[in-house]
Amino acid sequence: MKKVIKTDKAPAPIGPYNQAIQAGPFLFCSGQIAIDPSTGKMVDSSLEEEAHQVMKNIKAILDEAAYSFGEVVKTSIFLDSMDNFAKVNEIYGSYFEGDYPARETVAVKTLPKSVRVEISVTLYKE
Repeated sequence: MKKVIKTDKAPAPIGPYNQAIQAGPFLFCSGQIAIDPSTGKMVDSSLEEEAHQVMKNIKAILDEAAYSFGEVVKTSIFLDSMDNFAKVNEIYGSYFEGDYPARETVAVKTLPKSVRVEISVTLYKE
């Protein structure tokens, strides 16, 4: 079973993809950037605000699908610079309790809309 997850509480896709796909007990969330879904504008006044908006966007998708951060099994974090690692890591970590998911963090040359951070997550619900 494959189900498209869609909410207006997270940014609409800016390309040919969905916010998330549920496949059985798995939820695959597309990478989120710091777009405020209520305005459609970037939240980029500071790295901290940008990282929090990314995590809020992820939470909105998880809420729509009835999943939680506790069910995240894998995360991919993309940064425009590893200089931003410590601050993004601190903010990212504040959204989890207890066991953390598996993760990779990589620096890339350019991200969509020239953001500083993009995060995608994969979840599993028993």
